[in-house]
Amino acid sequence: MSEIQISQPHRFMVRIYWEDTDAAGIVYYANYLRFLERARSDLVRQAGIDQVALLDSDGVVFPVRRCEIDYLQPARLDDEVEVRTSIQKLGGASMAMVQDIHRGDQTLVRAKVRLACTGPGGRPRRLPANVRAALSQIVLSEPKPAHKPALNLETRN
Repeated sequence: MSEIQISQPHRFMVRIYWEDTDAAGIVYYANYLRFLERARSDLVRQAGIDQVALLDSDGVVFPVRRCEIDYLQPARLDDEVEVRTSIQKLGGASMAMVQDIHRGDQTLVRAKVRLACTGPGGRPRRLPANVRAALSQIVLSEPKPAHKPALNLETRN
């Protein structure tokens, strides 16, 4: 199945409350992971995938296999931030996503997340066909670098 490319990431808004912050009113670093998880779950739901039904019928879940996160700027009490999620690649039994958290034009957090697809007992399994079909509709490609002409290494005498 070919992947359809779209130009916009999934967007999910989060308001920062007291429970998200430390005593200084700055978001506690681990809470960004919760915001990222909510945005991924919302993306999957909007793609028409019922995670509860997948778990009940097939025992399929999508645990985080790897997360690389850069904290660039803090979010603060009462900020409204936007989590932007892009699926970069669908593998046989995994998917790679890029997630950024923004406050207006400012990027606060950048994360690269790899999810596994597992079945009963936590064993890896291929993405179910219906899940692959739904997610294939929203895969974003990395921008390809502009073509640069080859260097002419020919010398002239």
